[in-house]
Amino acid sequence: MPALALSPTASVDAASGVRAGAVSGSGSGSGSAALAAAHGGARVRTVDTVQALQARIDSLQRTTLDTRLKPTHEALADLLPDGGLKEGAAYSVSGSSALIMALLAGPSAAGSWCGVVGMPEFGVEAAEAMGIDLDRLVLVPHPGDQWLTVTASIADALGVIVVKPGRAASDGAVAKLASRLRERGSTLLVLGAWPQTEAMISLTESRWSGLGEGSGYLTSREVTLTVTSRRSGRPVSGRLLMPDPEQGIRRLDPPLGAARTRPAVRRAEQRWREVG
Repeated sequence: MPALALSPTASVDAASGVRAGAVSGSGSGSGSAALAAAHGGARVRTVDTVQALQARIDSLQRTTLDTRLKPTHEALADLLPDGGLKEGAAYSVSGSSALIMALLAGPSAAGSWCGVVGMPEFGVEAAEAMGIDLDRLVLVPHPGDQWLTVTASIADALGVIVVKPGRAASDGAVAKLASRLRERGSTLLVLGAWPQTEAMISLTESRWSGLGEGSGYLTSREVTLTVTSRRSGRPVSGRLLMPDPEQGIRRLDPPLGAARTRPAVRRAEQRWREVG
């Protein structure tokens, strides 16, 4: 990141353009009011400066991180921090197989090998319908107490790993796994809470369609996907059909910040084509 230089301010009066002794009036009340107004203006300008600086830092960080994103399904990209799943990072995910499949669909379609550890309920037929390539999918349904060892081992070869933790892991073991993920560029999706995750991804609403009055088949599911990032104080949400009878995953509401996220997704896809 380029160095950012801030010029120190000699005093609040100097920042506001008011020198000591420049405030005058017929009485002390008018002088105090003028000085208070000057100080208030300085505080406003200070806040604006800090916000502008933060926006610049965020922009520089996004530029750096975009080169390390895995290709992500376009219906989800704008909801995720930085416009996609970061290589070498971990995410907490609510306990939904459909959500896990949606997050795996983009990387899998782009050629990434994916693994699912500790989820015997993970359905391969549903995964294929969501766009996951079964030829590049590794399942370890019953790792037992060795779930962390298994996860660390397959991180050497797989691009995206889903894990449902068993017994609690020590801080040291978690730190070692995080180091391996960064070294290998693998992305970890953890069902439930996990230390130092980039974001929490969850389904906050769900409604199925297709059944008539006592008959018929479930055909689609409308959900609200909510993402809470550790770098942003405000959650973002989007409505999707997941599954959608025709497309597998389909966005229902307008994407957020599409102008920013689409170039990021394209760069990630181009990078994967070059190395794959």
